[in-house]
Amino acid sequence: MTGGVFKGFGPKAIPFLKALDFHQSREWFQENRDLYEQELREPFGDLVETLTTRFAEAGLGLKGDRKRSLFRINRDVRFSKDKRPYNRHLSAILSPDGTKMEQGVFYVHIGLEGCFAGVAWWQPEPALMLALRQAIATRPDRFRAMVKALAKNGLKLDGDGAMKRTPRGFEQVADDDLVAAIRNRHFLVRHVIDPAGIHDAALVDELVDFTSRARPLLDWGRAIEGRVAAS
Repeated sequence: MTGGVFKGFGPKAIPFLKALDFHQSREWFQENRDLYEQELREPFGDLVETLTTRFAEAGLGLKGDRKRSLFRINRDVRFSKDKRPYNRHLSAILSPDGTKMEQGVFYVHIGLEGCFAGVAWWQPEPALMLALRQAIATRPDRFRAMVKALAKNGLKLDGDGAMKRTPRGFEQVADDDLVAAIRNRHFLVRHVIDPAGIHDAALVDELVDFTSRARPLLDWGRAIEGRVAAS
């Protein structure tokens, strides 16, 4: 099948995931692969490529394609006690270079756990994480301006999974908001998607609007990342 403009996920997208989660067998998946492709994977590829066009028009610096951006529905069970072979969702990342290796990304998730999108600096490598934390400690006004801009846009940083203690080297930071931020393992804003809305082309507008509102987080992180790259 060739790509096209996103028109919505198929009506059987979520029912397919429910059935796959129940069966969790390669035999069942292979028998129903055409349904998976038609209801989920092909529309997801269309969504990624339509968003790439719209993100470019909005100057958001995020892109992807149907070959590189989608995560496999197969689970990596090599180091997991949970040996179920298939995920309960399908997801994708759009990034500055179109790969999954970059930071400052857009992520979209359609699944039984819920449907949502995020813009994130997700568990950055040590040098970038240190730089982000140092920026919070030494340039608090810029960090707070970013947080304020997000709040004005109806968004806030997600603090889930934060460290319980302040990382070494930042013990001198006293302000509660800065301490909480420095303890973060990632910098993320989320958007919940109504599952009923995944079947409509209007999902594209919804996700472009969310990502545009999350731009203060992208711009803040990119400025810091640029200084790390230049050093």
